[in-house]
Amino acid sequence: MTDRAETASEKASGVNDFVEIVKTVAYALLIALFLRVLFFQPFTIPSASMEPTLLEGDYIIVSKYSYGYSRHSIPFSPPLFKGRIMERAPERGDIIVFKLPRDGRTDYIKRLIGLPGDRVQMRQGRLWINGKEVVDKELPPVMIDSGYGFTRNVQRFQETLPGGRTFTTYDFGPDGDVDNTPTFVVPEGHFFFMGDNRDNSLDSRVPAEIGVGFVPAENLVGKARIILLSWNPGASLFKPWTWVLNARPSRFFNILQ
Repeated sequence: MTDRAETASEKASGVNDFVEIVKTVAYALLIALFLRVLFFQPFTIPSASMEPTLLEGDYIIVSKYSYGYSRHSIPFSPPLFKGRIMERAPERGDIIVFKLPRDGRTDYIKRLIGLPGDRVQMRQGRLWINGKEVVDKELPPVMIDSGYGFTRNVQRFQETLPGGRTFTTYDFGPDGDVDNTPTFVVPEGHFFFMGDNRDNSLDSRVPAEIGVGFVPAENLVGKARIILLSWNPGASLFKPWTWVLNARPSRFFNILQ
């Protein structure tokens, strides 16, 4: 009887231990979800559309509370409510993660250029907002890797938006596909976004059917705050040596402007 009692006791103890482990994991996941929904979310930059500000392989942190909350603040964007709760207006020049309007699922990151009611236009590669050309200062050109072992010369401009936000853009020349556009009038409750890599960005200059178009306020996810870590292309979770060899430490902990 004693052996049977001990065996039953051991089984009960094992079950209790398993239950405690499951509860601990569940609590940890709930805490992580809580923090991810309300405060911060990490993103990895997958493309060159925001160069030179953001490079492919940058690992950034986005604040979810900056503009309030919508259903897109929650993983998988469940249709629990419409609009935004505790809404705060974004500022021109903010770097923002948003859900692509045409599918409501894909995360995009661009710079906010046009606010509701603004008139935005590109003329020969120069940005105009509300009938005035945005101030830009030409910087020395740079050579960049355009992929497959090829490099190209790229113009750089220091651009200053109305309101004073200053940043650097790349430009391949004044005759790109989106360097001359009609005037876009931003509808109420929507925003106009562009990539800093002006000739390599699918953004609000491109109709929503194939590009971004105007972005509803509800689709804003959060404001990009900091480059936490960064690796050159080729780094892999399954190749530990690339964690060091492909690291870009000069970009670690860079505050985004």
